[in-house]
Amino acid sequence: MSNEIHARRASEAVCGNDGVFGDGMSGKGSTVNTGDLSGQEGASPLTGVRAAIVALNPGNSGGAKGGRKADASKEGAREESCPSVPATDKQGQEDLWIKHRAKHGVWTEKMLEALANGVKGRVWFSLMDKVCAERTLLMAWEQVQSNAGACGVDGISVKHFGKDSLNRLLAVKEQLRQGSYVPSAVKRVWIPKAGGAGKRPLGIPTVRDRVVQTALKMVIEPIFEHEFAPHSYGFRPGRGCKDALRRVDRLLKGGLVHVVDVDIKGYFDSIPHGRLLELVKERICDGKVLGLVESMLKQGVMEQMEEVEGSGVEQGTPQGGVISPLLANIYLNPLDWLMSQKGLEMVRYADDMVILCESATKAQEAYKILREWMTQAGLELHPQKTKLVDMGQPKASFEFLGYQFKRSGHDGRIKRYIRPRSLKKVKRRIKPMTKRANAKSLNTIIARLNPVLRGVYGYFAQAAEASLEALDGWVRGRLRSILRHRSKRDGRARGKDHQRWPNHYFEELGLYSLIGAQEEACASLRRGANC
Repeated sequence: MSNEIHARRASEAVCGNDGVFGDGMSGKGSTVNTGDLSGQEGASPLTGVRAAIVALNPGNSGGAKGGRKADASKEGAREESCPSVPATDKQGQEDLWIKHRAKHGVWTEKMLEALANGVKGRVWFSLMDKVCAERTLLMAWEQVQSNAGACGVDGISVKHFGKDSLNRLLAVKEQLRQGSYVPSAVKRVWIPKAGGAGKRPLGIPTVRDRVVQTALKMVIEPIFEHEFAPHSYGFRPGRGCKDALRRVDRLLKGGLVHVVDVDIKGYFDSIPHGRLLELVKERICDGKVLGLVESMLKQGVMEQMEEVEGSGVEQGTPQGGVISPLLANIYLNPLDWLMSQKGLEMVRYADDMVILCESATKAQEAYKILREWMTQAGLELHPQKTKLVDMGQPKASFEFLGYQFKRSGHDGRIKRYIRPRSLKKVKRRIKPMTKRANAKSLNTIIARLNPVLRGVYGYFAQAAEASLEALDGWVRGRLRSILRHRSKRDGRARGKDHQRWPNHYFEELGLYSLIGAQEEACASLRRGANC
């Protein structure tokens, strides 16, 4: 697993007011503001498959204004909400889409203004026409195509789907419009858990179902994003793990060293469908959209072409589904706001969360509140993995998002280290590339290693020097063992091998150094500060 994401002040309120928006209603006794829900502002030329689909339905041929797209997926997004920007010029319009993490061609300017300003009712109607619009399905297909991925139970790959995407998308559009769309079962595969401790299930929807889930997500995500708590970071546009980790760093440095380390037992498999749908209904009152969400929750599961779970399941959302992370965030959003109302600092990334407090008493209170909420929500805390940690104690530690936060025994400071399970995962990746009986040249081996090491540094750049130095040394040891084997010596590298092939030998061959990259980054920051 977008990739990343956490925290704002507990006293912050949700940005803007909510309301009803639509050109139709299925409820009674509600006042509904009508508006432009057709998504046909302006026009932009469509090419390839896009042009072919629009040609079949000229009435919906308009594109988003200027064909602009808001790139909201980059990490390190600002933690504070942007002020409301009136869409009076091109820059203002662009800011409106970026602010609400919405897609051009799916959300119109009037819809975004309604989202920002709010109207009565706080419920949205008539959204299915957005989901099944040709432009939405095309954008969804393009995203699924760029992500690639494996085929589902029907055996149709992304490449195969693409050969007849025009007709397939038109068929999906009609099924959605008529209410006859039924998602296929998901294909269950098992992947190793981090650190190699067993395996976890991953559900792979068919390509067709991934397109529909992506289209649905594009339509409903901004509605819920508008209300998500600022200290929630998992699988949200413009947020990432690094934002969450920075927030934890700041809170620890601010003296909140009593930590509730939270682990929800089998969260994605345990979400009660009924309660989740009630939360969705609080903001969406389009019967077809609600039916679509429910059908996705109740998809059957097939493993090795045999059905292992029928379509009547009442809990869980398959890990691997496009829509699953959004639904998981919707279900935990009330907990986020409860913690804020109680004045507690929680940092959450999907189901991985920590609560940081100024005292042991406060941490105990937070744990009690958390446990009561989980019971009411039909969830269960993992009894062994959920614990209270006093980071004021020597060598105290907790793990979060691949890092281990630990109080150093050397200088007493709390530092980030590479989590042991994450380190094992990195080493498992490198070992096959550095076997002693390796016929490839050292230059070739290093050329294959470097992209992996750059990726490791990209995420663990903030790890303590000791972590990076140790991993650097382990990689060089693997390479020395190869050279030792080629010199007709048995066993792993040791002793004089360090003199035969010193560190600078590998540096001259171009081996990427994690600690070297960190030192260069620090030097660059110092140079910038002195400018």
